[in-house]
Amino acid sequence: MDENIENQKNLISIKNLQKTFNCEKSFLEKSKLPQKVLFGVDLDIKKGQIVSLVGESGCGKSTLANCILKLIEPDCGEILFENQDILKFDKKQTFLYRKKIQMIFQNPYSSLNPKMKIYEILNEPLIIHKEKNRDEKIDEIISLVGISKDDLKKFPHEFSGGQRQRIAIARALILKPEFIVADEPVSALDVSISANIINLLLDLRQKLNLTILFISHDLNLVRYISDSIAVMNKGKIVEFSETKEIFDNPKDEYTKFLLSSIRSINV
Repeated sequence: MDENIENQKNLISIKNLQKTFNCEKSFLEKSKLPQKVLFGVDLDIKKGQIVSLVGESGCGKSTLANCILKLIEPDCGEILFENQDILKFDKKQTFLYRKKIQMIFQNPYSSLNPKMKIYEILNEPLIIHKEKNRDEKIDEIISLVGISKDDLKKFPHEFSGGQRQRIAIARALILKPEFIVADEPVSALDVSISANIINLLLDLRQKLNLTILFISHDLNLVRYISDSIAVMNKGKIVEFSETKEIFDNPKDEYTKFLLSSIRSINV
């Protein structure tokens, strides 16, 4: 297959991404020490795939996600979205880009504004992006995620954790993005509720043709949901392959270590 055609299938292509933070030496000292978090990350995410990013806490998963979302500026490298480098976007281009890429946060208890009713939470991004037929779009998305019209009149504290995460998913999808970053989206929920949310994401992926970067440390979970898995260790992607290949024939020693630590749970 022609290499250019193959590259066109990548919705996101990350090349040699590096990021260093300046950290305080100590409580009393004013000088700062550089701490490198990303060491030349390369990652391709094809349109329509669910790619899971796994690794232990502190390995750089969230930093990579925040770079993709343009919440953090990397030191160098490229992040190509539909073959355009987002790191070179101006303010207008960045505004339009953020309509196409959204995030589902880890904790549904803290990710929703407690002072806003659900209707206001879903309507706010539509107002910001000057969308028409806002009520129709809200009705459409709540139908997809399993929220009733009566729920729109309520505040976040009136819902359970699973219901709040459905609302958070609805907010992420209200602008009909192409790409979703899901950062540990079920880690704050119990197992039975987690399974419902995961199955909802799989259903929405099919209905809306979504591409998803799913960040997790739970290998049992990513085995169920992922098309491909990227294993991250100390700021680098040490292995990236299809899910079956990762589990059946891991190449990197760190991947083998992670797989050896799996506990049998049902998702």
